Amino acid sequence: MKADAKWKNNVLNFMLLFLVTIASPVIVFSQVEICNNGIDDDNDNLIDLNDDDCECQVIEPVSLIPNPSFEDMNCCPSDRSQLDCASLWIQASEPTTDYIHTCDWLGWDNFPPPQPFPDGEGIMGFRDGRVRNSGPEPYWKEYAGACLLNPLLKDSIYRFQFDVGFVSSQFSPPIDISFFGTANCDYLPFGVGNQDFGCPSNSPNWEKLAEVTVDGGLGDKWVNTFLTIVPDKDIYAIAIGPDCSPVSSPVSLYYFFDNLLLANFDAFDLQISELDHPCSPDYALSVPFNPNFQYQWYLDGIALPGEEDAELSQNYGEGDYQVRIVEGSSCKVSTKFTFQKPFIDAIAYEPICDGSFYQFGDLQLSESGFYIDTFKNIDNCDSIVSLELEVIGKTYDTLQASIFKGDRFELAGQFYRDEGAYELRFPSSIGCDSLVLLELSHFNIYIPNVFSPNRDGINDAFHPFAPANEISTYTMQIFDRWGKLVYEGTSWDGKNEAAGVYTYLIHFEFNYGATKICSGDISLVK
Repeated sequence: MKADAKWKNNVLNFMLLFLVTIASPVIVFSQVEICNNGIDDDNDNLIDLNDDDCECQVIEPVSLIPNPSFEDMNCCPSDRSQLDCASLWIQASEPTTDYIHTCDWLGWDNFPPPQPFPDGEGIMGFRDGRVRNSGPEPYWKEYAGACLLNPLLKDSIYRFQFDVGFVSSQFSPPIDISFFGTANCDYLPFGVGNQDFGCPSNSPNWEKLAEVTVDGGLGDKWVNTFLTIVPDKDIYAIAIGPDCSPVSSPVSLYYFFDNLLLANFDAFDLQISELDHPCSPDYALSVPFNPNFQYQWYLDGIALPGEEDAELSQNYGEGDYQVRIVEGSSCKVSTKFTFQKPFIDAIAYEPICDGSFYQFGDLQLSESGFYIDTFKNIDNCDSIVSLELEVIGKTYDTLQASIFKGDRFELAGQFYRDEGAYELRFPSSIGCDSLVLLELSHFNIYIPNVFSPNRDGINDAFHPFAPANEISTYTMQIFDRWGKLVYEGTSWDGKNEAAGVYTYLIHFEFNYGATKICSGDISLVK
């Protein structure tokens, strides 16, 4: 009986446990992240590409050109024609390119590079013809060359993607950028000793592989462009620069290179490019279109809903952008493209006339001082301008001068003789009245015309009398009536000379730098 009761009790306990179990909610302990919906599907606080569940092969084209953005340096450039400071780059021609880097030299004053640079802190500058005092030099063409990390293989397809910088429409009109290749690195440089050699293909060892026309509009901007290259033989070294046509221009033409990416064409499937200027309302990103790909764009690793084309439909703001492509069962994702809206700092100095004002944004400024404001530039970027404003003529410039009585003082074509204070106005270089207070005084110098060296303590020596703060030094020369020099010094006692009239010359040097010679007669009485 006890065994039956125990069995019945166990059956009841099992049934109660079963009922509790089936009545409880179902708890899911694991869930796979869906990688394109912007949701943390598996509740691990990691969304989409930030989750290891969404791991794809990262695709990034690696340039066959060494040091493609001119960042690696052998030295910091301090002047023009120093491309040798950029590691692994070669001055390809006798006319020399320029290495520009924020560490020191930022280029020619009349050819300022557009800022910010597309990639890093270094760029290259080059001319397409130049003009000197002797006249135009239409075959002055500047190129940079490099020995490739790996050769371009015959009949393979390559893409050369790069940025061209423009100074202005005057100094940087549209240009044909040419890409040249050679089968041997020993052919760099070319045209040695001949500044008028022109382009590389003037040599039988070089050939032009591709060319593209690039237009910078009004200038002060960078333009990203590309070339497609299919070499008919293996290429080991390249040169880039202007095309071969002689240049007819009344001014020297100047451009810049940066971010020179040369790789197999397929490597650019996920190379993100910018459309328009970063501050433009039409700014967007894109990758090369392939009808066989399925696209998905991400910002900071999180999917952007509906962005499933090769080009983004809009600008979603600053951050790290990536794009993923799916082809069949394979998945690839681009490296991060960081978008940050550039800020441009500018420093300005403006002089204005007293009584006028300077328009600084919404403010009308009329007082000297330092001011800061933010404006939109031509590309709609925020430009932070620091203004130093100086009001000309607000205060006096004081000029103190002394003359001998009877002399005259000249200032700006006007002459002044009498002691006193004169308020003067002169036009400045910007057309303002410049205020000058002239304080004119006479030298307080007394030269006697008679002395008696009789040792009575009164007028026993001849010399001038003047305050010490006016005269630095003086020297006297005394001559008799026949012109003979009888004394030279600073105080004449006349004890060895006969009574009579003598002539003196006194050479004064004044504390403020002027000099004067005074002459006259002195009577010696005994």
